[in-house]
Amino acid sequence: MPPRSRKRVVGLNAGKKKPRSSDDAFFEPEPKRSRRGGGLDDDIESLESDEELSEQDREDEEEETAGEKRIRVAREHLDRVRAIAKRVHEDEEEEGDEGRYEREGKRDSLVAELLQKEQLEESGRLRRVIATRVLRPEPDDEFRMLVKHRQAVTAVALAEDDSKGFSASKDGVIMHWDVETGKSEKYLWPSEDVLISHQAKPPQNSAKKRSKNVLALAVSSDGRLLASGGLDRHVHLWDIRTRGHLQAFHGHRGPVSCLTFRQGTPQLFSGSFDRTIKLWNAEDKTHMDNLFGHQSEILAIDCLRRERLLTVGRDRTMRLWKVPEESQLVFRAPASSLECCCFINDSEFLSGSDDGSIELWNLKRKKPTHLIKNAHASSLLDYSHSHEENGTTTCNGGDIDNECKKKESHSSAHSWISSVAVCRGSDLAASGAANGVVRLWSIQSESSGIKPLYDYSLLGFINSLAFAKSARFLVAGVGQEPRLGRWGRVSLARNGVAIHPIKLKDEHLSIA
Repeated sequence: MPPRSRKRVVGLNAGKKKPRSSDDAFFEPEPKRSRRGGGLDDDIESLESDEELSEQDREDEEEETAGEKRIRVAREHLDRVRAIAKRVHEDEEEEGDEGRYEREGKRDSLVAELLQKEQLEESGRLRRVIATRVLRPEPDDEFRMLVKHRQAVTAVALAEDDSKGFSASKDGVIMHWDVETGKSEKYLWPSEDVLISHQAKPPQNSAKKRSKNVLALAVSSDGRLLASGGLDRHVHLWDIRTRGHLQAFHGHRGPVSCLTFRQGTPQLFSGSFDRTIKLWNAEDKTHMDNLFGHQSEILAIDCLRRERLLTVGRDRTMRLWKVPEESQLVFRAPASSLECCCFINDSEFLSGSDDGSIELWNLKRKKPTHLIKNAHASSLLDYSHSHEENGTTTCNGGDIDNECKKKESHSSAHSWISSVAVCRGSDLAASGAANGVVRLWSIQSESSGIKPLYDYSLLGFINSLAFAKSARFLVAGVGQEPRLGRWGRVSLARNGVAIHPIKLKDEHLSIA
């Protein structure tokens, strides 16, 4: 492991400015909203009827703070789990009082087990089995264009509840859209004077306007903050409720290429072409620390609930940062540059390379546990399925089979793996390139590795992917050009956000 850079001024746990409160403060209830009365009533010119007053009072009562909403959602979730447990035992025959008490005890135990299982899945310690439940797409199943952009989409992100999504493009447009209806709203960039008042630095060349090209997006776990970064070298914070600009973090000396929030906290990590990673507190709007190690541009970043960070760069390395310990593990790519990465869980990772390969990594090994070359070859899926029927495993456990290699030769520009995504806490993954398909993968045991499932057709450069937490749909940011350049072009592609439903087999809800 390379020595720590001396540029680091302070450690993460010593000498830094402490945030005003712990991580839990990020989810503290907002101040109660003022009820009707006071100066607002002075504008009312006529008296409301009793019916209108009662209706208005009901509307006021429906307003709830963030804390009240969390309590309500938790209670509704607990009621759903109890209903599931009740259905499991509803087929039992009627018994006496003793039998009824016994059934209630079993039901309470099942509720506790279901809640524990969900907590383990959320924390990544238990993997949800989803890949085997994915149904083969029907001929009429296809990506539907949800939101249109004028230029190539560079990033997409989904809110925690999967109801809203966000997208950004090379022309600086940031869109906020509804997953069900596709209704979208645009974030408006403030004037240069407002940006400077929000701590942004003026452009280095006063004769040029500030670049609005956005390369990365991230959404906070509580759904209140959106972070964007791009060619202007700043990290911008936006209020999702008002779509207003809140803050501009400066400090990077190169374009901000990737962003991620640590789950459940206000901690925001940004990676840049200046080879540094910066840690910000989005709640206090402060810079907390710098991380050094990459020897070239940082391209992708990911973080789960623990204080561990995954990054890839053009130095052909993937790095796992153990932030509290102020240490890093270096994983070196076998041949080419890594372009994208994501966590599967705290100890397993997935990456894609510019030579068209996909790598499966494990914390215990410095080399990929499984490597699939030419991962988006059209022959790969058919070959894997035909051998699966014969009971043999193919295209895993090392390099892809020679027969797979010979079947198709790809243009290097269109075979780059430009994006990978994993459905949180599960064994279902997806990858995107520019060869016209988004490919689903099944992440199996360490000995079996990863195998292709199905292809979803989509024309263009797949610059970003995001799974719904429920695994019920997949969102793709597509463009005529790649995210970080203009070295390729698919003129027939449409710039925008596309969504594809994922049909799953029904599963009996019980503890495995």
